[in-house]
Amino acid sequence: MKSLLDRHLPKIVVAPSFAAVLFFVYGFIGWTVYVSFTKSRILPKYELVGWLQYEKLFATPRWYVALDNLFVFMVLFVAIAIMIGLLLAILLDQKIRAEGVIRTIYLYPMALSFIVTGTAWKWLLNPGLGIEKVVRDWGFPDFKFDWLIDPEMAIYTVVMAGVWQSSGFVMALFLAGLRSINEEIIRAALVDGVGPFRLYFHVIIPSLRPVFVSAVIVLTHLAIKSFDLIIALTHGGPGYATDMPATFMYAMAFSRGQLGQAAASATVMLATVSAVIVPYLYSELRRKA
Repeated sequence: MKSLLDRHLPKIVVAPSFAAVLFFVYGFIGWTVYVSFTKSRILPKYELVGWLQYEKLFATPRWYVALDNLFVFMVLFVAIAIMIGLLLAILLDQKIRAEGVIRTIYLYPMALSFIVTGTAWKWLLNPGLGIEKVVRDWGFPDFKFDWLIDPEMAIYTVVMAGVWQSSGFVMALFLAGLRSINEEIIRAALVDGVGPFRLYFHVIIPSLRPVFVSAVIVLTHLAIKSFDLIIALTHGGPGYATDMPATFMYAMAFSRGQLGQAAASATVMLATVSAVIVPYLYSELRRKA
């Protein structure tokens, strides 16, 4: 009896958490997908109507604005965060003094929530009390930096805040990758007369391909489900100039009373995230097998 209990004790301990995740995560994912095929408005209805909500979704101009903003944000956010993170990792890999302090400073933004980051950048970019006001007080009255209230430029303020928060995390990934490269390869390249520039671009950086893939996957996932950063920084405005699928879904569900259309947009986001993550996980599992 005791041996039987010892054998099944881990399963018994994990079972409540597993059941909770199964119900509250995957159960509600299934419920959301189901509701996206109904005519639900303020309250859910369970009579299936086929692809009606998806047809309405892709006939809504605001949804295309959200998709355009997501594309701009995702491309710039991923590319700039990776470039800055890689550069910082290379600098720290030179065994500089006070590396621990500098690494902590770079990583500190990642310890903050996106709500805090968005609020801080909202103060910095506010024309009445942020960068614009400070520079004007320094004696440059014609200086103008009002991207936060400019419909054409507001999306780039979201990129700036996102990159500031995530670059340190990317740096940590690349620094771990740099420290794991076989030093014999680097020594052999140096013996062959390879200069520092060619060493990094032809030997070291190509060796970091798995880190690049991981960074792209994580950052893309953050970009697709970005919500709190936008709510804190721009609230989707001016107008809905910085609207994204996550904020569109929230507005449809809680402001416009269009639960079915919100569920349809959430399902599209889930499919997009799955299209990015599932192939990566499949390739990783095959490599380990």
